[in-house]
Amino acid sequence: MPIGFHIHKAPARPKPEFLEQFRDVVTAHLSDNMSRMCGTVGLRRYNPRGKLVGTALTVRTRHGDNLMIHKALNHAAPGDVLVVDGGGDISQALVGELMMLYARSRGIVGFVIDGAIRDVAAFADSDFPCYARGETHKGPYKDGPGEIHVPVTIGGLVIHPGDIVVGDEDGVVALSPAIAPEVLAAARKQFEREEKAKADIAAGRYDRSWVDKALAAKGVLGS
Repeated sequence: MPIGFHIHKAPARPKPEFLEQFRDVVTAHLSDNMSRMCGTVGLRRYNPRGKLVGTALTVRTRHGDNLMIHKALNHAAPGDVLVVDGGGDISQALVGELMMLYARSRGIVGFVIDGAIRDVAAFADSDFPCYARGETHKGPYKDGPGEIHVPVTIGGLVIHPGDIVVGDEDGVVALSPAIAPEVLAAARKQFEREEKAKADIAAGRYDRSWVDKALAAKGVLGS
């Protein structure tokens, strides 16, 4: 295969019933329990509704070129999220409405694009999750090169093929299936703690003593 064009073997995908357990978990609770360093930055959410939960089908491509993205669609399995490292370039759109419609027909559950999209109105009228760096009317080139099923960098986050991808109104996180059960359990416990905090706030008994304790530990004294 020519240098710069490579299709690697697809990784094992998590079971759909396990992925479904992330459906009601917010990204904030996931990232909080991964040292708050696991999320993308700088991407915009283009769908007004619809939760993103799926498995990363990763593509690295040349700026403004979607040839290998089209090839990746042919490798998609139901439940995949198309995750594209376009280098953050927004001069040419990498995906649009037709690719979204075809992706849905293949069972793809969302797009995460570190690059530009077009046909924004179609995404805005859809429940198909789409996160991207920006938008432009200018279409892509179809020359390559590119790689499929490789680690990619999306908004500062390294995503590996087969990672679990979760997106909501706050953004996108990704986590390895190897740590997913532990992170999921921790996120659920955080949800319970925050529900208790909400009840305490409503009842006027919310304990804020931790603020002064934290400052005292840094040598800041006074009320």
